[in-house]
Order: sequence, then structure tokens, then C-alpha cells
Amino acid sequence: MEKSGSVLQELSARYQVVIGLEVHAQLATQTKLFCGDSAAFGGDPNTHISPITLAHPGTLPVLNKKAVEYAVRMGLACNCTISEVNWFARKHYFYPDLPKGYQTSQHVNNICQGGGVKIQTAAGERIVKMHHIHLEEDAGKSIHDADPLRTAIDHNRAGVPLIEIVSEPDMFSAEEAYAYVTEIRKLVRFLGICDGNMEEGSMRCDANISIRLHGDPKLGTKVEVKNLNSIRNVKRAIEYEAARMMEVMERGEPIIQQTRSFDADNGTTFALRTKEEANDYRYFPDPDLPPFVITAERIAAIRAAMPELPESIQERYINDLKLPAYDARQLSEEKEMVDYFEATISQTPHYKAVANWLLGPVRSWLNDNHSSIDQFALAPQQLARLVDLVDSGKISFSAASSRLLPQLVQQPEADPLELATSLNLLQSSDSGAIEQWVDEVLSKMPDKVAEYKKGKKGLIGLFMGEVKKLSRGKADPKVTTQLLEEKLSK
Repeated sequence: MEKSGSVLQELSARYQVVIGLEVHAQLATQTKLFCGDSAAFGGDPNTHISPITLAHPGTLPVLNKKAVEYAVRMGLACNCTISEVNWFARKHYFYPDLPKGYQTSQHVNNICQGGGVKIQTAAGERIVKMHHIHLEEDAGKSIHDADPLRTAIDHNRAGVPLIEIVSEPDMFSAEEAYAYVTEIRKLVRFLGICDGNMEEGSMRCDANISIRLHGDPKLGTKVEVKNLNSIRNVKRAIEYEAARMMEVMERGEPIIQQTRSFDADNGTTFALRTKEEANDYRYFPDPDLPPFVITAERIAAIRAAMPELPESIQERYINDLKLPAYDARQLSEEKEMVDYFEATISQTPHYKAVANWLLGPVRSWLNDNHSSIDQFALAPQQLARLVDLVDSGKISFSAASSRLLPQLVQQPEADPLELATSLNLLQSSDSGAIEQWVDEVLSKMPDKVAEYKKGKKGLIGLFMGEVKKLSRGKADPKVTTQLLEEKLSK
């Protein structure tokens, strides 16, 4: 199965992969879903707990209002219908790291119904349909390597609020699933409801995968791959599992409905257990939690307070700032980049130049230094001054990006003009000095001058490059071009 990609490609003409995803997003509330214990990540084991988290007799849960608001935010962002009347159920499935012995979740009713998420792949743009979003509490963490004879339990995470975002079986390739989870993570981050950190477990994904012959309307037997902890692993697991299922079908064997896990080290899935049916969970309404109502007025207030989302930001950048669609999409991929871009263009009118810097030299520097824009040492106003220096012709873009930017990152409080001056990077617009450089270059290349005069006008770039070398980047390109054209026209 190591060649799952090639197997999938060979058999995809015969079989269609059908994928539904369940994305769990840990809500960024300060406290847990049903009590005041801290919901912060980390901390020493079993320090974010109380008698309520530990399910002591006589304790009663109280619903976290902020968690409800965050769930509604996500629903509105996905164009879901928000349920007015909601209630919680007890899900009696054995979680060894939930002291109550059951999970409090939603069942037949869900806080958000329907909706969809727009994705972009090589095949184009479309909306992936969603089934629902529901609220529930997270389980604790079992630790198997702390003691050779025992399993240790950390209850810090038990009771932390989650939303589970459940799609319809409406994705048909690993690429579409990758794009969908990417968009979900982008949305929760822009909404400020989850940090989307899959490595820390604040966002996790389960993939339901089935295959069927092309043209067959009936869904095949599904296999669920649990707890995928990166977007890349979502794609890898689906590719492997789809290829495995196709090979099983090709051998004439039945596909067994089961729960599987993904081994990221070797890129394979393995069986955990035969899949339970919904009735195995023995749901019933939680008697300790009354129904909660979300009024139309409350929904309107939540909608009014929502931040601008990536799709709207893209449209604004294209329509108001006249940026290319590619630039607009790239800049709106991360909220931190949007914030930095907005802060920079508040200091300079050169919007396109700022976009060029952020998507070019700044992104390269961040990639090379394994950093992110919110960790970038150079303040937005400093980048704006750098952009203005280049626009005014005081320094070339090449010198500014390759030499001045690295120095400014090391000295973020330095004045860009003063630092450029000290580094001898300022361009010369002295036509006398530039004319000497032009004359020297042309005198050394009489054959190229003759070719230019015979119609090979593209050689102007060669002459420009030589003047740039001779002047060590100080010759103003506009003045240089003007002088070259004048002399070459004689």
C-alpha cells in the first residue's frame, strides 16, 4: 500500500471516493462548557479541575454563555440556520477520561443546521454542504507512557467546550477535503473562536470515507479514520484509505464498517474497532440542563458583532484597493497577515507596493526564519516608510529588499532613511554622474550598441544591468533609462 497514490489514480476511473468530515474545534473560552474551571491549554495535570469537572455527587452544570455565542458565530459564517430552542443530551459511550461516565453533547437537535463552506481547488470553486454544527464537551487525556503498569489520566481538558462541524458526504477527493479543512481553520481563526492549532489538539478531524462505482447513487460502506491532527494528514489518510478500500473491492471482498486510526510515520491506517451504531450511545436528554433559547434578537446582535471574514476582505481589496485577485486571496489567508497589511496601508497610499513586499521579500524572510507575520520584528509603520523610500526613488527595490530589509529586522527601531544612508544604498539622481556610468558602459559594448540601433531594442535591459553593476545600484533607473535612450537614438 505504499503506492496508494498510484493505486488511487489507476482505480479512480472505476470508483468514486465519497468523503464526509467531522471537524472538532475547541472553543477559545476562558472557562469550560458547564463550570468555571479554566479551559486554557496546558498547565500541570489535573490543575484545571473542580468537583464539577470530577462529577462529584450533588454537583450541577451551568451552561457557558460565551460558548453558545461562539457556536452561533460559526453557524452564521457558514450560512447555517440557527436553532431557536436547544437542549443537551447524555451520550453514554465509555470515555475512561470523562469522570461522569458519559459525554454531554447534542443529539437530535443541533445549534446550527445546514449551511456550507466555499472551497477552491484545481477543479474550480464550489460549496461543500454541511449537515450541522453541535456543541459538546471535550474528554480528558489518557497518558499511557507515564507509568509502565498503569494509564494516567489528566482531566484538565475534560469539559472544555467544542463545536463539532459535520459535513454532508459531499467531498469527492482528498484535495477537496484538504481545501475544506483549510477553510474551516481559516474561519475559526478569523472569528476568534478557536486558534485552529491541530498540533495542540484544539482542532481535530475525523474522516468518513466510502467508495462506490461511478454512477451508483447509493453510498458504499463507510470507514471512519479518527483524530487526524494536521491538514496534511487528512489528505494522506484519505488517499491511503481510499486506495485500500478499492483494492479490497477489486479482490471481491466486502468492506467492513469500522473505526481506524492513521499512522503518520508510515502513512497507513489500521483498524481500532468495529464501528458502533448511533443507538449504541444510548442518548437521552440531560435532566440537569434545561433547554436554552436563542432569540432572533440575540442572533442579530451576534451577527452585528462578527468580524469581517476572508471572502468579504478579498472583495474589498479587489474593488476598493484595486489589488489583483491573487494578491487579495493570499493576503486574506491569515488574520494576522490581514491585520499587518491593514496597519501598513494606514501609513502609506501605495497599497499594491505593500502587497508586493508582504507576498515577496517579507514572506521569504518569514519562511527562511521559520517565523510568522505576528512575530515579525519590523512594525507596520516601518515597512510603510520603507515602501515610501522605494516609491520616491531614494533607494532601489533590489537594494531595499536584499540589503536594507535584513538590517531593519535586526534594528527595528532604526530610521529606514538613516540606515540606508549609512549603508550607502541611496540612489543617485545626479544626471552628470549617471551619464558618466552610461558612457562607460556603452563604450565597452560597441557591438551591442550596433545591434540595438539595428532594431534589437531588448538590449536596453542589458545596458541597464551593466549601469546598475557599475554604480553599485545607486543609479536612478528612470534617469538611467532616459539617458540610455537619448544616447542610443543618436
